[in-house]
Amino acid sequence: MDHKDILTRFKNGDLGRELAAALLTGAHPGSAARHAPLTTAAAPPRAAVSQPPPARALTTAPAGGGPPLPADGYAITALHGRFSDADGLDAFWRTAVLGGRDAGRRTSGSPAGAGAGAGAGDFDAVFFGLTPQDAALMDPQERLLLEVLWQTLETAGCTGARLDTLTAADGEPRAVGVYVAHDPVGRAAVAQAPAGDAPAAAGAGVTLPARLSTLLDLRGPGHCAGGGGAAFLVALHQALSALRAGECGAALVGAVGLRPGPARRHPRGGGGGQGVGAVLLRPLAAALAAGDTVHAVVRATAVAHPGRRAREAAADRLARRALAAAGVTAAGVGLRETETTVAATTGDTGAATGLAALVRAVLQLRHGTLLPAPGDSSAAPWARPHDQSGRELPRRATVAVRPTAGSPAAHVLLEEPPRHGPEPITAGPAAASGELVLLSAPTPEHLAATARRLADRVLPADVVEHGTQDGRRLLAALARELRLGRAVRDCRLAVVARDTGELGAALRAFAEDQAGADDQDAAGDRDGAGDRDGAGGRDGAGDGDGAGDQDRAGAGGARGSVRCADLRGAQGPGVLFGELPETRAYLAALWRGRRLDALARLWLAGVDVSAADTAGAAPVLALPTSALLRRPLREAGCPATDAPTPS
Repeated sequence: MDHKDILTRFKNGDLGRELAAALLTGAHPGSAARHAPLTTAAAPPRAAVSQPPPARALTTAPAGGGPPLPADGYAITALHGRFSDADGLDAFWRTAVLGGRDAGRRTSGSPAGAGAGAGAGDFDAVFFGLTPQDAALMDPQERLLLEVLWQTLETAGCTGARLDTLTAADGEPRAVGVYVAHDPVGRAAVAQAPAGDAPAAAGAGVTLPARLSTLLDLRGPGHCAGGGGAAFLVALHQALSALRAGECGAALVGAVGLRPGPARRHPRGGGGGQGVGAVLLRPLAAALAAGDTVHAVVRATAVAHPGRRAREAAADRLARRALAAAGVTAAGVGLRETETTVAATTGDTGAATGLAALVRAVLQLRHGTLLPAPGDSSAAPWARPHDQSGRELPRRATVAVRPTAGSPAAHVLLEEPPRHGPEPITAGPAAASGELVLLSAPTPEHLAATARRLADRVLPADVVEHGTQDGRRLLAALARELRLGRAVRDCRLAVVARDTGELGAALRAFAEDQAGADDQDAAGDRDGAGDRDGAGGRDGAGDGDGAGDQDRAGAGGARGSVRCADLRGAQGPGVLFGELPETRAYLAALWRGRRLDALARLWLAGVDVSAADTAGAAPVLALPTSALLRRPLREAGCPATDAPTPS
């Protein structure tokens, strides 16, 4: 080797310092160096993309029976669900608290707006970019899963700019896995597929995660765990495997079960039940760093078929495995949720049984309250556990579903979120110039309904304090959350407000004014008037200055006024190319300079100004999900024209 080769190998780490010096000087190296090989394996090439470290694995106990390795676990950062007679988790909690006194009451199943399967034939096809004909071809379970997966992402603040931060190990954005469980598909039909793709059966089990990922533009792995009581927990177990491998940055795990017949809540279960819901999972360290809401931590999971062993023995084996994996003893678990405890609240929910059990456990961890056991009459406070030295321990719960014919058993160990962590990043008070609030939706009708929902649930007129420090701080956090956490759609709204009272009044006035305009449009359509959504869009975005946007509840540009634009008919590339770095730099400069009016005009002209918001990471602010305007779906190819049902 010449000197160049020696220096190159030394730089690459192939030669030690002593051996390299000896070769360069001609000296005899020491015995260790003399017997060492002159070359070693080539250093691995550097990755072309920066790779974040993989999530720490949920460990299992060593084969020798020694202590398990530590594990951080995985955070449940969002959960959403509907069950029999409970259209939401708050209603589900109230039903569960009353479960003991309410046991055995037979209900009518799914009256409109009162449960998971309520209006299973109703769907908001427009919101998800589908035609009514395509939506009618989908299995009802697929439609319900599509709704609840989207709502779970919105609850987590991950349908906008934050979604791009959920990356796989190779840096791919929007890397969210989709894992689902459902009852047998009762009705599958061939839906229209993109050009060049073979048509697929809409809702067919094995293709369901892929279809849902396509509709939501998610780029992670997926799998369908099929049916059976433990199916949701099996899907969760598989999702954690993908997270450990770095295949996705987060994972959606959903389930739907629609059992026919009236629901019966009974201490021993029985009767039909309904449930649909989902959770979003992230590595705990990543969730805490991002400011996510952590509802509970998954410490360990275990799944297995019993084979020919007794089912109870298989369930006990999984319980021991999960506890050993987390380094927890049975005495450290204060709650056990099973298919039996769930049946007392929801009836038999089929593939959603594990989901209902997990939701019950998470809500009890959140409230610090133990729900009535089957046959008991009231809930009870959940005392916080302590170890022998008096040190406070986290509350823990297990969720277990025993195996049934043809399905496995599953066991999950949950823990309440860390109580002490880094101080959350909070938004400062709104500036004297106000805050720019941006909202978007697929149609003007959706936009008005979402504005009304936001005003009523977050900014109620009877409790908003005008001009207070808390009100201005809430306004700043709300404006930032809408920019970072919500998807950008074609129908847009912009308003500059100084406090929450001003914002709430402006949004209500906009919703009422939009409702009146829609009534006028309907009357005009009946009289043969032209379509208001012309080729140029409602705002005339083609001129590039936003001059055509419509003002609601005040003069354009004035504080507290709402300006809106309908870009569905807009054509051409728009006023700015968002993918150019110069565009992002320009928009970032506008945000830093608080050029709110210029940003509002660009937003209404079709520019995604939220993508360049340099506010940085911020805690997720819980907001109501976007309004869905469900319409009845008739037979395929025969869309209904009934008035929508807001939800």
